[in-house]
Amino acid sequence: MSVSDKTGLVPFAQVLAQAGVELLSTGGTAKALRDAGLTVKDISEHTGFPEILDGRVKTLHPKVHGGLLYIRGNATHEATVAQHGIAPIDLVVVNLYPFGQTVAKPGATLHDAIENIDIGGPSMLRSAAKNHDSVTVVVDPADYARVAEQIQATGETTLGLRRKLAAKVFARTAAYDAKIANYCRSVFEFVFEAEIEGNNQ
Repeated sequence: MSVSDKTGLVPFAQVLAQAGVELLSTGGTAKALRDAGLTVKDISEHTGFPEILDGRVKTLHPKVHGGLLYIRGNATHEATVAQHGIAPIDLVVVNLYPFGQTVAKPGATLHDAIENIDIGGPSMLRSAAKNHDSVTVVVDPADYARVAEQIQATGETTLGLRRKLAAKVFARTAAYDAKIANYCRSVFEFVFEAEIEGNNQ
């Protein structure tokens, strides 16, 4: 769990905890959960590697992405994660740094913009969405209720819901990248000479 928008976070996390889900988190999200009395494992404890570079590298680690991406039931994948001590991660709850809001503020600097380009968040979202056969990914707090309802009812989510949530993730990350690209084009006064070529790839 790693969110900028903490709307509905605590009640959702409480449902997960009551269902026996171990909560992994970082930074301000972990603090918010602990302040609500929930038990949280820091992602650095899970990976065995500290956050570095002023928080720029937190979750970019094989124990995170391996846990998200390995195909459950695939003998080769199962052997690999066992060999490397990679535990499964079956649910990702992430929303992104507010890049659009940041650059819209009066006086926002290039530094402000750069520091609000989320790297780890989109990476986790895309890994989880790619492996939606096994992993539930939630990018929108508006989806907490229906995920919670299914987990409370059966202890898991349906493939149909996971597919819908994965599709939303790819739409959100595409829109997020488009905002960043448009900002850079504007600020750097850069003309994408390769746009036509890129569109043909």
